Amino acid sequence: MDAKDKKIATDLAYEIIKEVSRAIRPYVGKPESGEKVKIGADGTPTSLIDIIAEDKLVNILKNAPVMSYIISEEVGELKLGKGTKRSINLTEELRRDDIEDEERPKFIFLVDPIDGTSNAIKEIPAYGISIAVADVPEGRIATLDDVQLGFISNFGNGNFFEAEKGKGCWLNNERVQPSDVVNFSKMTLGGFTKSGTLSASKLVDSARRMRVLGSVVLELSYVASGRYDAFLDLRGSRIIDIAASKLIVEEAGAIITSKHGEKLNNKLSIHEKAIVVAANNEIMHKQIIDILNDNQTDVIGKVGIASRIDQDKPILFAAKLVDFFLTNGIEVEVEKRLVTKIEELRDNPKLEKIIKKTVEESPELKEHLENLNLNIDFKKLAKDVNEFRCDMAVVLGGDGTLLRAQAKLKEETPLFGINMGTVGFLTDIEVSETFDALNAVLRGEYYKEKRTKLAVSHENHNFTAMNEVVIMTNKPAKMLHFEIQVDGETIEEVRADGLIISTPSGSTAYAMSAGGPIVDPKLEGFIIIPICPYKLGARPFIVSDNSEITVKLLKKGKSAVFVMDGQINEEADYLEEIKFKKAYKDVYFIRTSSKYFYEKVKDKLGEGGINKKPGCL
Repeated sequence: MDAKDKKIATDLAYEIIKEVSRAIRPYVGKPESGEKVKIGADGTPTSLIDIIAEDKLVNILKNAPVMSYIISEEVGELKLGKGTKRSINLTEELRRDDIEDEERPKFIFLVDPIDGTSNAIKEIPAYGISIAVADVPEGRIATLDDVQLGFISNFGNGNFFEAEKGKGCWLNNERVQPSDVVNFSKMTLGGFTKSGTLSASKLVDSARRMRVLGSVVLELSYVASGRYDAFLDLRGSRIIDIAASKLIVEEAGAIITSKHGEKLNNKLSIHEKAIVVAANNEIMHKQIIDILNDNQTDVIGKVGIASRIDQDKPILFAAKLVDFFLTNGIEVEVEKRLVTKIEELRDNPKLEKIIKKTVEESPELKEHLENLNLNIDFKKLAKDVNEFRCDMAVVLGGDGTLLRAQAKLKEETPLFGINMGTVGFLTDIEVSETFDALNAVLRGEYYKEKRTKLAVSHENHNFTAMNEVVIMTNKPAKMLHFEIQVDGETIEEVRADGLIISTPSGSTAYAMSAGGPIVDPKLEGFIIIPICPYKLGARPFIVSDNSEITVKLLKKGKSAVFVMDGQINEEADYLEEIKFKKAYKDVYFIRTSSKYFYEKVKDKLGEGGINKKPGCL
């Protein structure tokens, strides 16, 4: 956007603000202004005063001498200008290559004509307009990074914020800057939390003052100007609400990110939302992020290492990891059977040829194995996995290796998985990313992701499973007859080849292959999936993880095998009950990115679950 276009966009924004303010003035403080007229394009109810404000906005841009795209709360996504008005899908529109130059819009306006509508109706002076102006990209979707100008006007008290990307932020024509508070005991915090969010409650309890004004737009601008020290919206703010205020916050020198501290660069869309955490400085921001993520960035002082041992690649790479941690002053425990394999390779006269072959098959290992240090007393580090007492367990292998390790580990030891298997859905990173990720972890730049486990009981025997329990006949091609109860209520009787009781973690494993849904691991539930049922109406169930599931075998003379995570096999007979409920302890994974789950779904399951990158197993 050049200087001329910025002047055009700024003049249009000023005109919109002035005319909307004038149009809504007679309706402020009038109960009838809050009458719900319709449901807006964003799915929320629209009041009379909202309609009046948006009509004025649309009319100005419709009659402007330039074409623009607009995203606004009530009307959704439109193409306006030169007397025209047309509904569009912005993402599809931006991908078109057949738009004539004279019809090509210059700007994308993201506007919330009245943020704080309830305040305006009740004449509480905390309501205003937000306008962001973004460049129109060519051949790609538009994101928050494309926003160049931001304007916020508080109609209640006349305060006017504006910002230009890379140039700064002003309040009533004077530069603003955030506060320098770093202590929670002095913090003024604004925002919206979600019920039952314990970490947010801890944050609120720690703050000196808590403010809830009912206007995301204005409250974010208060972080920029030092009125607030921090603001968060854990419900998820609409992009049209934060597009201008994000720019204002950043240009003032404050920080605004996702809940996990990641940069906000969402696409520009009427449907897009983002959880927002803003703070006056890096010190305050990091403290807030730590608390929101259960303050789980503990110092890593001791690491346990377990690995698959059927291939040379993970064994050699495990030795490299031992050297890396010891060099960084971290205590190390190594699985006994892995130590045996490392020492066998170290003493093998063909070691150089083995390393050369491994590098040829896995080129990403070349720099790591060139100067491999095997002059370490590995025996002194050897322990059984169930004897590990560490701050983090690094597991090299696929999902099977990880499931085996977590079943043996001391409860709640956090896991860091390095994929050396076929799919590696539960593992956090690939080999090529290992040391960048581990350096981040050692700096404390990580969070712990909690996963639910199943507690399984049968005939006074107790087991746990992280992924799933599979119940099937021990005789191939034979069916079983099940009764399934949830909290004592029979929900299904079904004849089937078997039954799967799965956690959300297991939803991308056998449960998915058997026709079950893919479930976000943050969901608090269990999945019940019949395997090849002889009944058209038998479908998967998702039940609360606060429930107790009971499975009973109904056909006399038939027994079943139930298998926990592919690791432990047990038998059940006629009328014996297998009970499932949420385990008392959870499993934790060390994560360095909050985008772990859905990226894995796309990357790992897109082509049948086989990672086809060169050098991957």
